[in-house]
Amino acid sequence: MQKAGMVFTFGDNVDTDVIIPARYLNTSEPEELAKHCMEDIDKTFVENVHAGDLIVAGDNFGCGSSREHAPISIRACGVKCVIAASFARIFYRNAINIGLPILECPEAAAEIQAGDQVTVDFETGVITDETTGKTYQAAPFPAFVTGIIQNGGLLNSLKARGAAK
Repeated sequence: MQKAGMVFTFGDNVDTDVIIPARYLNTSEPEELAKHCMEDIDKTFVENVHAGDLIVAGDNFGCGSSREHAPISIRACGVKCVIAASFARIFYRNAINIGLPILECPEAAAEIQAGDQVTVDFETGVITDETTGKTYQAAPFPAFVTGIIQNGGLLNSLKARGAAK
C-alpha cells in the first residue's frame, strides 16, 4: 500500500483545537469538518489541499482534546497520510481507528519541506522525498493495522472480519 502527494508542513504541538476548531464540533459530518480543517493555523489550507496530499509535522501532533473529529477532518479534506516526529497517543489511536495512516519519523519530519512530493510505502515504512531523492525509514504498520487502514477504519475492519466468518 503506497500513497504519494504534495506536502503541507506544520510545527510542534499542533493540537486538536487547531486541527478542527471547537466551534465546528456541532457536526460529525466529515464533509463539513473538512471545510474547516487547519483554518486557525493556515487559513488557506482547505483551499490548497488536494486529494492525496500529505501533512508533515513536528513533535506531539494532535495533542489536546481527545476528539476523533480531528483525524476525521484531516482525512475528509483529502490528506492521505500524516508524518510527524511524534504524535499524541490518543490522536494516534483515533487516526488509526478512522483509517487515517500516520507515521512517526523524526528525521523525515525535520527535513521534508512544504511543497515537496513524497511517496510513502506503508508495508516497508519507507518514506521517499521525490523532490530531493532522500529516503527515510519509519516503522511499517503491523498487519492488523494495515487491515484497519485498508478497510477504512476499525469499525469497517471488524465488519469485514465478521462477514468473512
